[in-house]
Amino acid sequence: MNRPPATGGMRHVAIFVSDLEACEHFYVDLLGMQVEWRPDSDNVYLTSGNDNLALHRAKKGFDSASNQKLDHIGFIIKSPDQVDQWFDFLQHHKVMIRQPPRTHRDGARSFYCYDPANTVVQIIYHPPIS
Repeated sequence: MNRPPATGGMRHVAIFVSDLEACEHFYVDLLGMQVEWRPDSDNVYLTSGNDNLALHRAKKGFDSASNQKLDHIGFIIKSPDQVDQWFDFLQHHKVMIRQPPRTHRDGARSFYCYDPANTVVQIIYHPPIS
């Protein structure tokens, strides 16, 4: 059996979060995503226009440090200079930074921060797809 045509890329990620409202604030008010759909008070689907991030309220007792298996999620930006602009903006808003901006050997430039659920978020300029 032959493989079907290539996918359109990974454009949907779903994560469990303990504080849905704080995470929605982070992704909507700070990163600029928009609410696409809110099926109920425990779930919200966000978009940047070409992607979809689902935030699902975790049940009591959920420990993101031991239950969440995701390493990080990344947001692509258009230029290396914007990496530093985003870094300054998120620091101004007291977002916890994991690693400051750096240029990678492949020409990409990025930094890492944490959302309110401790999900690692990368802001990245990646030449082949930016």
